[in-house]
Amino acid sequence: MANTEQKIAGGMFLFVDADADSIVTPEDFTEEQRMIAQLTEDFVNNELETRQEEAEMHLDIELCKQLLRAAGEVGLLAAEIPERFEGMDIDKVSVMLINEKIGTNPSFMVSFGGQTGIGSLPIVYFGNEDQKRRYLPGVASGEKLASYALTEPSAGTDALGARTTARLSEDGKYYILNGSKQFISGAGFADFFIVFAKVNGTDFTAFIVDNPSEGLTVGAEEKKMGLKGSSTCALTFEDVKVPVENVLGEIGKGHVIAFNILNIGRLKLAAGTLGLSKLALELSAKYANERKQFGRPISSFPLIGRKLADMAIRTYVLESMLYRTAGALDQGLHGLDNQAPTYGADSAKAIAEYALECSINKVFGSEAVAFATDEGVQIHGGYGFTQEYRIERMYRDCRIFRIFEGTNEINRMLIPDMLLKKSLKGELPAFGAAVPETGGGDEALAAEGAILRKAKAVCRGLFAEAQAVFGKGLSGEQELCANLADIVIAIYGLESALLRARKMIRRAGEAKAAHAARMTTAYAHEALETIRRLAGEAVCRLKKPEDRAEALAALNAALAAEPVSLIEIKRSIAEQIIQAEKYVV
Repeated sequence: MANTEQKIAGGMFLFVDADADSIVTPEDFTEEQRMIAQLTEDFVNNELETRQEEAEMHLDIELCKQLLRAAGEVGLLAAEIPERFEGMDIDKVSVMLINEKIGTNPSFMVSFGGQTGIGSLPIVYFGNEDQKRRYLPGVASGEKLASYALTEPSAGTDALGARTTARLSEDGKYYILNGSKQFISGAGFADFFIVFAKVNGTDFTAFIVDNPSEGLTVGAEEKKMGLKGSSTCALTFEDVKVPVENVLGEIGKGHVIAFNILNIGRLKLAAGTLGLSKLALELSAKYANERKQFGRPISSFPLIGRKLADMAIRTYVLESMLYRTAGALDQGLHGLDNQAPTYGADSAKAIAEYALECSINKVFGSEAVAFATDEGVQIHGGYGFTQEYRIERMYRDCRIFRIFEGTNEINRMLIPDMLLKKSLKGELPAFGAAVPETGGGDEALAAEGAILRKAKAVCRGLFAEAQAVFGKGLSGEQELCANLADIVIAIYGLESALLRARKMIRRAGEAKAAHAARMTTAYAHEALETIRRLAGEAVCRLKKPEDRAEALAALNAALAAEPVSLIEIKRSIAEQIIQAEKYVV
């Protein structure tokens, strides 16, 4: 396992080079974690795959309930619930493994996530003992089904712009809710909702609202592009009485609950996209071996091989960053007492430490799976456009992932904002400060390590200059912020892939780690080109016209690297995938 002695603060990866032994990789999974993954895979194969068409092609509320209760029977709903409330309280790496396996069935993944994540974790982390006792055992078994109601018709990404109100009744026994919520997953079968409203129109607060409640109306099912096996409805509150004992957390502190639960939700979503990306690659590789054109399997054509290689590279990077982040969360949460009165606040602080990395995973994962399913459709050709083949539904289902849990645009705005705030607070070094050189030429994948260090230096320099040029107005430079975010994402992905490959080389030798090393090399050089382009655009925005040519020349010199033949590297990667007919490392 990773060395838990070395805890690196969120965002610190831009300033220091982590050692491979300090991060969690899939090769570090314990026997218990592998057993949990196998348990989940067995559930998927026995319960979800056998009823796939029934569960995914159209909404069946009773079937949704049956499948959730079946998941409860084998313990999958209890993963993050404390043991004293009939839960298992397992680590975040194991939680991500569960979500990865469930992710191959996107409609169920949404229902499952509402139950085990955003619908119940607010109570796990912020509920009082009475609330936990009343709700969590039922959540763990599937007897009580949960849903999370934050989004409103006029307040999606801007959660604090919510208009739903709550006022205390004259007798002080109830809060009376009025307003509406939109696009609420699981609303069609939920027994209770986590609802956010403004007390007296100002204090953003969370409530547990039972269903049914007088004045609460669940609207008709939305007709969606994908996820047709999941429930999505609007909610209307007309003088709904919520007992004061159902206030979740503190009055006016609903944002602490909402934002921290969204951070975990972003990481879980990334886990689901990983599972779906692996499935897209497997289906595509098998089809490419079966489908013949011009007298031979289409997998023998280099352009098809390149598509499979590109899918595999993104999947490898996503897998590497996901479990690295989950491991970091486990380190941050390790030792917290879930019976202590400060557990919610302590957990929120530990989760918020890696909010940046959660956003990185969400953006990268949702775009990686979009790429994988799109290329999967292309490999299937005309058949990929028909409902006869599963890839068609996967393509539609995953489109929402770039919108769920905060759009990718807002997450890109959050990434530089979080970094700059942490730096200004002294939680990270100043971007303009000198950073000692680390790493050397004798390490494995030294050239890729050099690319990473150069990219980090350029990134820090751009942040420092952006601060100097725009100051507090930087948030209004959205295109520049998005470029900075994408550079940060590329760096985190590259470092995660590189550290994993180095760890494999240390343990198993270069021959057994060759496939991972090739995927790391390919990503390093493609990330370098991406960073060069994004940084060039940033430089042109930051510099005066007469200074741009000189600055771009300096940038190109700073990001110089020895060229490699990506064609040859990707042919080798594709060969491994075609032979295995699935994702392999």
